[in-house]
Amino acid sequence: MLAMDFAAKKAAVLEASLADYRTIHFATHAFVDTRQPRLSGLVLSLVDEDGTVQDGIVRLHEIYRLKLAAALVVLSACHSGLGKQIQGEGLIGLTRGFLYAGAARVVASLWKVDDEATAKLMREFHRRMSSNELRPSAALRQAQVALRQTKLWRDPFYWAAFVLQGEPN
Repeated sequence: MLAMDFAAKKAAVLEASLADYRTIHFATHAFVDTRQPRLSGLVLSLVDEDGTVQDGIVRLHEIYRLKLAAALVVLSACHSGLGKQIQGEGLIGLTRGFLYAGAARVVASLWKVDDEATAKLMREFHRRMSSNELRPSAALRQAQVALRQTKLWRDPFYWAAFVLQGEPN
């Protein structure tokens, strides 16, 4: 399934059977509220085809209610791997929501990322997983090394924000 532009709406996430997918990739904006993590979310289309305003934010409590069987969820949005550290509970944020919903692993970012570099990194990451049949951890590492070896993207700012959480293999 590919949901872009107006099709990238909240209903596409909440009403679709995401349990049918092994890999789910959200290439959108995200925000993390470190004071009230339940207010964190993914931002999808905020208007419909007619320009009517719609609720396009998938909040953390809605992510917790998803039923996933995905081996991997990728959140290629800024700050998507952050959250609030709660003693005895750990980090409460988008990553935890997807793990709770059934994803085995989540790739997310730790800071504001560059759009062009992220697009290049994610293409390399997915290509290496599919063509080389690499596990997500190895594919992410190889994609980061490849980006680091190019003059334009050498600085760690461009490739080091993304981390894998969950089962490492």
